[in-house]
Amino acid sequence: IKSTFFNVLTKSEAAAENFPFCTIDPNESRVPIPDERYDFLSQYHKPVSKVPAFLNVVDIAGLVKGAHAGQGLGNAFLSHISACDAIFHMTRAFEDEDIIHVEGCVDPVRDIEIIHEELRMKDEEMIGPIIDKLEKTAVRGGDKKLKPEYDIMCKIKSWVVDEKKHVRYYLEWNDKEIEVLNKYLFLTSKPMIYLVNLSEKDYIRKKNKCQDIPWCLLFP
Repeated sequence: IKSTFFNVLTKSEAAAENFPFCTIDPNESRVPIPDERYDFLSQYHKPVSKVPAFLNVVDIAGLVKGAHAGQGLGNAFLSHISACDAIFHMTRAFEDEDIIHVEGCVDPVRDIEIIHEELRMKDEEMIGPIIDKLEKTAVRGGDKKLKPEYDIMCKIKSWVVDEKKHVRYYLEWNDKEIEVLNKYLFLTSKPMIYLVNLSEKDYIRKKNKCQDIPWCLLFP
């Protein structure tokens, strides 16, 4: 499903097979972004070279429970995510006995919750060593320049580790805090879009057993 969407989006021919972890090494492609303003300026000024805007799309291995601890292709998956600016999550909401689901049954809410928790737990793993290093330098070492960063990291830890929330769900980060967040690029700080894959039958009749799920409340 995921790789099929990648192929449609990028007009590529990445392998899209019916078994888990068909995608091992990331598939990558550039997609041009149409812009009438760019076309007009190019026609008007007739530059020697043209470099239109593009979207760099990467199809990476699917996520499974325990990925933060290396299950499936977890470590590779999470390292590839860290290099991306935003994430599309493809979730399945149709039944088909011939198409394997790694969890054994179709449940898009469960799948999203797994993804959320794996990303959060990977951030939790990252936060610990960062705070330990800052504490050694800023607190015990008396480095006053790093003390504000240490305090901010403690606030981030409270939110991600203690409250078990994603960085992006906290809406009141100030400028100094955002500078620190941009320095470490936590996985849960990245913008996310959820794509729900329906069967052709459900799409045509505009009805699916998952349609009553309060998506807007579950994924603000």
